[in-house]
Order: sequence, then C-alpha cells, then structure tokens
Amino acid sequence: MAMDYVFMTDSDSDLPYHLKEQYDIPVVYMPYALDGKEYFDDLGQMLDHKSYYDKMRAGANPVTSALNEEAYLEYFEPILKEKDLLFVAFSSKLSCTLQSVYSAREKLLKKYPERKFVVVDTLCISGPMALLVLKAHEMYRAGKPLKEVADWLEANKLRAQAFFTVDDLKYLKRGGRVSAVAATVGTMLDLKPIIVEAADGTLQAGDKIRGRKKAIAYIVDKCVAAEPDPNESPIIILHADAREDAERAKALLEQKIPGVNAMIENVGPVIGAHAGPGTLAICFIGKENRK
Repeated sequence: MAMDYVFMTDSDSDLPYHLKEQYDIPVVYMPYALDGKEYFDDLGQMLDHKSYYDKMRAGANPVTSALNEEAYLEYFEPILKEKDLLFVAFSSKLSCTLQSVYSAREKLLKKYPERKFVVVDTLCISGPMALLVLKAHEMYRAGKPLKEVADWLEANKLRAQAFFTVDDLKYLKRGGRVSAVAATVGTMLDLKPIIVEAADGTLQAGDKIRGRKKAIAYIVDKCVAAEPDPNESPIIILHADAREDAERAKALLEQKIPGVNAMIENVGPVIGAHAGPGTLAICFIGKENRK
C-alpha cells in the first residue's frame, strides 16, 4: 500500500539491520569516532559489532557525537518535497541532537507549509526504542494514518523498557557514571550494576548484583515481573559480544514465559561506548509504564 507519509527513525534504536532491510525503514545514521576515525552507525554494516568490541577490549575509547541541523536537513528535505514525515527519535534526555531535529523541522515546514512533519521523542534508546519502532511500523504497513501511529507511540512509549547489566565497571568509570573508587571496589566484589531506562528518558543505575550469572537471572526476573505480552511484541535480548550469556538469558525467559518470542541482537556503538563489551540487556514492552 502506497502511503502519503514516510516513517523514519535513527540508528540509536539499535534496530536490527535485517529488519530495517526487510521492512525498508529509512534510518538516520548517528556518528561516532574510534581510533581517530569517524564512523556512522549503520547498524553494523561499516564496522561489525564484534570488531567494534574487540577494539574496545584492545584499549580503544570510542566517542559518540550528535548530528547538526544541516545533516538532518539533508536527510529530511528529499522526503518532504514529496510526502509527509513521521520521525521516531531517541531520547531527548540523552543528547542535544533532538534540538537539531526540531530546528530542521521548523525550517523545512516554512519551506513546505503544506506538509506534516511529526517528531516523536520516545524517551528511550536502543532495544526498547527498536520495539516501539517495530510495533509502530507494523501499524504503518497496515495503512494506519500518521496521526494514529504517532498517537500510539506517545501513549505507549513509557511501556518500552530495558534492564542492562555490564561486565566490566571500567567503561562506566571512564564515562563518569561511577567513581574510580566505586569501580575498584565493585570490581573487587564482582558487583554487576543494573542500569534501567527511567520514565524521564534518562539512564539510571539500579541495584548491584554480585556475580554475572545472578545479574543475568535478575534482569530476566525483572522482565518477567513487568508482564510483557508475547502476543503484542517480541522481547529483544541485546549483547555486546556476549552471545553465550544472551543464549542463557533466552533459555531462562523461555522457561518463565510460555510462548515468548525472544530475539538475540547486538548492542550498538552508542550504548556500547559507555557500557562496554559484555553488556547484556533485556528489552520489552511491559504491561505498565516504566518508573
């Protein structure tokens, strides 16, 4: 069905590349730098995820950055010349880049006043955002109008949730999310912090669990307690080059949620830059809004 608007998102959703290709979803690729070279997060095509994390383990310190207004104009204007646009963006609380989106929108709507250009701030990033994108794009493919899809996203975005656990505290220390003392003590005690996507769109530190296996079991149990509906949406298990642990988490989920559809995918370079190799996340759409 030919639609009168385009559905678009950005790569900070960690949208699996095979699904981006399958559904032909336009994606804004976000920049990052590694070993002095600039890359764009094209969902693992230019630099595959394993190579990225191998470089981090070897000492590389990736740096993420925001796109400017001019870059967004280049993405958006060819669309608005022909159609309306729904842009599904990652959390405004995690970057200043959404201000560039709004600036570009304002400029383009003056140039194309007959067009509609709706931006949804999902207040999330990575797997939870990917699940929102996939569910909303299902509505898009079914022919739902722009306003209905945007309204669904606004009404349901806080139901999209994630529980992350990291394997090595040094990456959180490097990014200033834990102190050097806390990282040293936590490493000595084998503490694995749990990171959540909060209702205000920020990433927040939750509990600290001793031991990797217990941390994995903990995030699985938190997901189960949130009552995800396997008939509404799959669960995404994200890993930063930790496939074996992702398989363990999937097996636990399948024991606890009959009929669950759990997909194993990759943590992208943005979350990975701050959380490091070995990061594992359970991402889902829950029954209630996140806290």
